[in-house]
Amino acid sequence: MKKYLLFIAVINVLISCKQSADKTTASRVLYDSAYVPAFFEDPNRIEKIKAAFAVIDSLYKKYATDNHFPAISFGVVVDGQLLYKNSYGYTDVEKKIPATASSLFRIASMSKSFTTMAILKLRDEGKLSLDDPAYLYIPELRNLKYPTADAPVITIRHLMTHGAGFPEDNPWGDRQLADTDKDLMAFIGKQISFSNPPGIAFEYSNLGFALQGKIITKVSGMRYQDYIKKNILEPLGMKTTTYEYSDVAPDKLAHGYRWLNEKWNEEVLLHDTKDGSWGAMGSMISSIDEFAGYMAFHMSAWPPNNAKDDGPIKRSSVREMHHPWRMNAFDANFIFPDGRTCAITTAYCYGLGWMKDCDGKTYISHSGGLPGFGSQWRFMPEYGIGVVAFANRTYSPFTTVNIRVLDTLIKLAGLQPREIQPSKILEQRKNELLKILPDWNKAEQSGIFAENFFPDYPIDSLKKEAKDLYAKAGKIIAIKALKPENQLRGTFIIEGEKINMEVYFTLSPENPATIQEYHIQEVPKQ
Repeated sequence: MKKYLLFIAVINVLISCKQSADKTTASRVLYDSAYVPAFFEDPNRIEKIKAAFAVIDSLYKKYATDNHFPAISFGVVVDGQLLYKNSYGYTDVEKKIPATASSLFRIASMSKSFTTMAILKLRDEGKLSLDDPAYLYIPELRNLKYPTADAPVITIRHLMTHGAGFPEDNPWGDRQLADTDKDLMAFIGKQISFSNPPGIAFEYSNLGFALQGKIITKVSGMRYQDYIKKNILEPLGMKTTTYEYSDVAPDKLAHGYRWLNEKWNEEVLLHDTKDGSWGAMGSMISSIDEFAGYMAFHMSAWPPNNAKDDGPIKRSSVREMHHPWRMNAFDANFIFPDGRTCAITTAYCYGLGWMKDCDGKTYISHSGGLPGFGSQWRFMPEYGIGVVAFANRTYSPFTTVNIRVLDTLIKLAGLQPREIQPSKILEQRKNELLKILPDWNKAEQSGIFAENFFPDYPIDSLKKEAKDLYAKAGKIIAIKALKPENQLRGTFIIEGEKINMEVYFTLSPENPATIQEYHIQEVPKQ
């Protein structure tokens, strides 16, 4: 009898779990099918971009010559396609092997976003939490001596955002690729020198990414390189991308050089140790052809949409990678390559950098630099354009030229960001609002206003303000299209014979949403 009751109990638990899973699955398909993602209004956008490629090509070629790159390989990715690619110079100077888009360059710290993507995949699978103490997966970290008594323990999120308190370690970290996990644990055992307590400052740490590599290995049960290959590289068709240079066909491998004493001096390539974690910070080797597919996957996360979500990780997790998690700079006097001064603010995301300029343009990027190599990819989510460039000269800088290339594309092609489309309820409330302006007759009985509205906006004041402006405007000539800020907020212009009026309103979170805020003002005639 006891066995029977135990059997029934187990069955009930399984049924309960199945029902819970079914509810979760059902909840995942609940979305507003009427939602219209932002889109590009210019039907000739791609052709205009293509017309700028000759100029883009000349910018990269001149930059490579001026900076003594033995070789440069670059690509322009637009709306998920590698729309243009080119290469100049030699991947092997001695043998004069020409660079191509399939040449494989070590991309150094551009490897970091693959590491954080793997962490997020494990998180999405419920195998770890980003706010878990790192010592849960690397027990050796339990005995760390923190710089202050009130310091928090280092979490995985600290490691992902360069916030663990470790010192900037680029010159030193570059030389650790061949260290084993045994070396890493021995290093931790001798204690780590902190520059700050964890969680209070950004400081670029390759060590933090080596520790993430170890965590991926521990949680997944396979080498982090193998986990990333199986779960990210292979699904994206990155067949020749690897971590170890000895795995690359000799005629495809870019050799690294340092420009010294007016000549190229070949750098010794560092192995990616099979039983080490340091390569998670900067050992990956890839080509423009294959890396462009990885870029396209990142860019496909924008704008949020209802398309099938079947990438290596969820699109929402990709967007999470692009979020500015740790602010690190504000430059009020940043000078763009064309000479204009435009303030920028920057932050670190998950294995990626974030920048927003004074015009509101957002850039997602990451550079890479190792002895013999330099690289960078940079894209603009709202504009659907991105660039990637590799070179085989030590710490080849690409920030200036990549920003210039994106800037040039926008100017020459006259590009505009995606336009947000108004939701049905926003359009409905606009039309209903127009019917009561300027007299506000029976507005309180209309049912289109939230409960806070009239206590916040006395009806007598609303009437006077609107009537005065309408009288000043004279004959109403046109009602302009609604310009939404999002699904529940926007503005529109009422064009008068003498003046124009701008109406701003925002809706509540109710269903159906009602008007909770409203303003009307005179604006200059265009």
